[in-house]
This record gives sequence, C-alpha cells and structure tokens, in this order.
Amino acid sequence: MLLDTDVVSANDADTKVWRLSNSAWALLVVAVILAGVFSFEGLKYMADVWFSQEEYSYAYFIPAISLFLIWQKRDVLERLRFDGSWLGTAVVLLGLGLSLLGDLSTIYVVMQYSFLIVVAGLALTLMGWRAFKAILVPLLLLAFMVPLPNFLYQGLSAESQLISSQIGVGIIRLFGISVLLEGNVIDLGSYKLQVAEACNGLRYLFPLMALGFIAAYLFKAPLWKRAVVFLSTIPITILMNSIRIGIIGLLVEHWGVSMAEGFLHDFEGWAIFMTCIGVLLGEMWLLSQIGPRKLALRDLFTLDLPHSSNASTPVRDRAVSKPFQTAVIALAVAIVAFALLPPRVEALLQRRDFSQFPMSFDRWSGRPERMEAVYLNVLKLDDYMLADFVNGNGRVVNFYVAYYASQRKGESAHSPRSCIPGGGWQITSLDQQKVDGATIGGQPLVVNRVVIQKGDNRQLVYYWFQQRGRIITNEYMAKWYLLWDSLTRNRTDGALVRLVTDINSGRDAEADMQLNAFARSVGPRLAGYIPD
Repeated sequence: MLLDTDVVSANDADTKVWRLSNSAWALLVVAVILAGVFSFEGLKYMADVWFSQEEYSYAYFIPAISLFLIWQKRDVLERLRFDGSWLGTAVVLLGLGLSLLGDLSTIYVVMQYSFLIVVAGLALTLMGWRAFKAILVPLLLLAFMVPLPNFLYQGLSAESQLISSQIGVGIIRLFGISVLLEGNVIDLGSYKLQVAEACNGLRYLFPLMALGFIAAYLFKAPLWKRAVVFLSTIPITILMNSIRIGIIGLLVEHWGVSMAEGFLHDFEGWAIFMTCIGVLLGEMWLLSQIGPRKLALRDLFTLDLPHSSNASTPVRDRAVSKPFQTAVIALAVAIVAFALLPPRVEALLQRRDFSQFPMSFDRWSGRPERMEAVYLNVLKLDDYMLADFVNGNGRVVNFYVAYYASQRKGESAHSPRSCIPGGGWQITSLDQQKVDGATIGGQPLVVNRVVIQKGDNRQLVYYWFQQRGRIITNEYMAKWYLLWDSLTRNRTDGALVRLVTDINSGRDAEADMQLNAFARSVGPRLAGYIPD
C-alpha cells in the first residue's frame, strides 16, 4: 500500500532525460477526457454527494493532491524509460466491463471505482510497471474520494454512534454527573441528547483517514510505522469524537441545551478535528523516536520539490506505447457503444398503496400510525405501512413495511441490525427460522429471528427482505440480487418487512406463537402491495 519508489542511479541520471512530446501529451489529455466522458454519470453523482454530505466535502481536494504527489516524482519519472504494458490494457478493459455493469444497473459506486481502475490501467499502459510503481500510492489516494455504498455507510454510522455514545457517557460520569444511556440517546435528566448521524464521527473519520494516508506516504519511516500512522486514524477519530460528545454533555448539564446547537456545536466539531490532526502529528513524532535514527518534527515529512535536470543532459521524446494507443481506442469504442445502448428505465409495476391495506383480517385488528418527517427523510422510502395489530387475546404485534420502488441511487432498505441498536436496544440473539405454515408467493417464509432487550424489557423481532419474488434474510445476498435483477430484469424494487411483539416474563415460546400466527395471516395479503 505505502511503497517506496525505485531509486535512480547516478549513471542513469547523467545519461538522458525522457519527456513526453506534444503529440503524446495531446493523446494523454484525450485519454483522460474519454475516461471522464465514459464515467460521467457516476462522477457527477459522486460530486453531488461531496456537495450534499459534509463527511465527503474534503474529496474535492483529493485529485489535486494526487496530481501534486505525482508531480513531486517528476525528476524520478523523467529518468525512467516508459515501456508500456499490455497488462495495463487488460486493466482498462476490466474497468470498462465493470463500468458497463455499473451503468446497466445504475449502481453508482461500481461506476466510480471502475473509473479509478480505468485511470490506473491507462497509467500502466503508458508507463510500464517500473515507472508505474513510482506513482502507485498517489493513484491509490484517489480511492478516498469515492463515497461508501449506502448500506455500508448505514452500518458504520450506527456502530460509530453507539461506540462514541458509550465512551462519551463514561467521560461525563467521570465528572460526577448522573447520566443514563439508551442506545445513542444520552439522558441527563433535565435534557436528552441524541447522538445522531451528524455526530457519528464519520465526518472526521473519512477526511482524517485520507490525511493519514497522505501523512504516512510522506513519513520518513519504515513501512510498519507508516501503516501504524494510517490505521491509527480510526481509534483517534472514535476517541476524539467521544470526547466531543462528553464535552457537549458537560456543557449542556451546566449551561443548557443551547450548548449543543448552532455555531458552538459546529465550532466544537472544527476544534476536535484540528485536535485529531495534532494527535496524529504527535504520534508520528513519537514513532520517529523509536529506533536508532531520531528525527525532529520538521524533518518527518518528505515534501521536497523535484530537481531540475542539468541543462547539458540530453532530452529524448518518449514514444507512445502500443498498449496505450490500444487502450485509448478501446475507450473511444466503448463510449460509442454505450451511446447506442437504450436508456435504462425502471420497469413499471402495478401495485396497491399501503394506505389501502386492510386494518382487519382473521382475528387481527389494527391501528395505523404515521412516521415523523425526520425519519422519512432518513429512510427515503416510497411507501410504508406502520400499525399496531391486536388479536382476540389482547396481544400486540407492531407491523412495519418499508417499500422502495427503486433502490438504484443509494435509497434502499435499512437493515434492522443497524437500526435496532440506535433505539437503545441490545441484540441478545439472532438466527434464521422457518415460520411453520407461512408462505409468501408459494415460498416457505424464513425470517431473521431477533431477541432484543432494553433494561428489563424484552422484545421478539421477525424481519425479512421481500424483493422481486424472493424472501431473503441475508443483507449481502439482498444486495447481490439487487445487482443481478437490475441487469437481468431491469428491476430494483423491494421491501423490508418487520414484526415486533413483547416477550412477557421470559415467555419466548408464547411470543414466537404470536408472531408465527400473524405472519401466517399477513403474508398472503402482501402480494398486491409488494410486486413479485
């Protein structure tokens, strides 16, 4: 990951200097433009995410930094002969294939990473492996500008909120303040603070990881020390974000909830991030003191500008390799082929709105509920059902369905594994279970069976993903079928179905009977609302 470049000998330096001719530069610019045009839709969506989500706002600077780090190697590169590589052409073709896959499915993260693969392949076709190694790390830096897939971001955000909340509450308690933590809600008695996505630490983690990667690359130290610097950005972020939450809790306790809002809230975030940078620099200095060669703080980085070649050194024009020419032609052909493809339009499906769902069937009667706008803005669903159903015995089942007409642009069903802990519940057991006698679309119903607990309260949860005629319990298989069906059926619609009931006095079997009975009744009735 963090590689040292080949050292050019003095004899090589005195022999000749290699430079691209004007025609080679023109072809290189054409290749970059073609790569951008080819991946334009994915790159545009990526830039939109940078603009709309603060945790990715740093990504605007990544291409410029990458170019600077490549330019920094100019004196090394101009003394290396560019031999080209057919392996690079294969890499370009691989990137084009992945981009086609991403375009057909309109799953943008595939298109974005395929663009990076195409760029790396073009560099390899032009330079050959020996010269390519000199710029490998600056090219890897570009990966930090690609936003995480939505389902990975959701899980990471939920875990980060919980960990930061737990450590932050521990800090508050060190000052003798009585505080209760339920999931990511901090209860100070007179105030309740929710550690929401805005305080999950990811807006520190992503830029700090990118900064740590750059610092590790420039760090004058062995590879293991560089790796420690980069990997340490994760615990540093979690710890400092927890300290921020603890400080906010202390300020709110003494001066009111206004301490957690507005300018002061944003200023605290900026101050914590700058502190993270200071901690990272301090760590690098400590690592530099380990071993026989100890460096001062000002000598930790390699920021030397490239040396100008001797005026008497002969200059030779680089020949543009055949692998590079072939890759550029392949790019141009791919753009024309893509332009001739018909546009991908989501298949039109007939379904009933959940507002028409019956509130009385078999022995169950229900009372619908409405979700607040703050939750709807996060879930980004197209239709939903939320209701409490009661049977003749007075037992209650909470019934929730989140339906998405399209899951191509990052809006997809949120897994309960990520959402349940955010409500203060602890998952005590999770397995898969077949519901006896329950079928949906002729398929036996298999659900995720989850027991959750908050204090003395225990609940039983059944959930499954009902998508395009499939019943799925594994979140990652749901993502795979999403990709497959978008390619083969031009469909990405689907739903999450969740059933919840209380467990009274440890009577797990009774709760299972309750959810089994409701699942058998409600399963066949979902057919008109969730298309097969």
